[in-house]
Amino acid sequence: MKAAPQFTDPEKTALRGLLDDPTPAVRAALLEHFQRHGRQSLEFLSDIVRGSNRLLARHAAWYLGELRFTDPVAEFRGFIRSMNYELETGVLLLSRTANPDLDCGACCTFLDQLAARCREITPAPATTRERCRILNRVLFHEYGFRGNTEHYTDPLNSFIDQVLQRRKGIPISLSIVYLLVAQRLSLPLEPVGAPTHFLIGCYEEEAPFFVDAYRQGAILTAGEVFALLRASHVVPQVADLAPTPVREVLCRWCRNLVQHYTAANDPVSARLFAEFVSEFEATYERHASS
Repeated sequence: MKAAPQFTDPEKTALRGLLDDPTPAVRAALLEHFQRHGRQSLEFLSDIVRGSNRLLARHAAWYLGELRFTDPVAEFRGFIRSMNYELETGVLLLSRTANPDLDCGACCTFLDQLAARCREITPAPATTRERCRILNRVLFHEYGFRGNTEHYTDPLNSFIDQVLQRRKGIPISLSIVYLLVAQRLSLPLEPVGAPTHFLIGCYEEEAPFFVDAYRQGAILTAGEVFALLRASHVVPQVADLAPTPVREVLCRWCRNLVQHYTAANDPVSARLFAEFVSEFEATYERHASS
């Protein structure tokens, strides 16, 4: 990439203001501008991807993908080290490490479509539990999302673009699809990384309830979750029902991929995701000790 003058602060402000503009002419003009500025564009867009603004991070990741002058593995490492963890950006960047040509915009548009369908058929007013039932209907009945019980350890179950395309996944990936749609609907749901089985939790009511995306959105009480864990030979603890930070969600996702690529006899890919796990842990330790 040829050198070009650094973007000035006013230029950066103007470019940030245009990133989420869907107009084809604006997108084409921005792509041409970013291509012309090479390294400066890479640094500018990468900083936004690692930043805290979820919407702009998604659009910046799309431009980086279109421009093809970024290393997805390095980008995900930078995201890990930034500690500005946002779920949707994280899973999209993680998926790009395996599929550099991933169309982030198409993934986001499909999630928008799922949320729009939920809004269309949700009566007003509706409780959070009732809205979860609507989301269950859309995801698992109208669109046919399901657990991949036939090929549970297939690594494709853990990449968001593949889960959206094939409509099947494992507990954590189906839960994340559920949560990303729920975010668009302003539903107060949280990831719950219970041992052996990932769930979604709602703590808004007096007694929390939990959604099992792997079982077609079954709505469970705390007692039923404990029974589920005991059936998997886990001694349940109250802490197992607590919300899980995004950092731990993404780290667990990478651990799953280590196991699944190992089962698929792909040691190179398994080693890459093991390195991501180590990066998450080292970054957290540095932050905790500072």
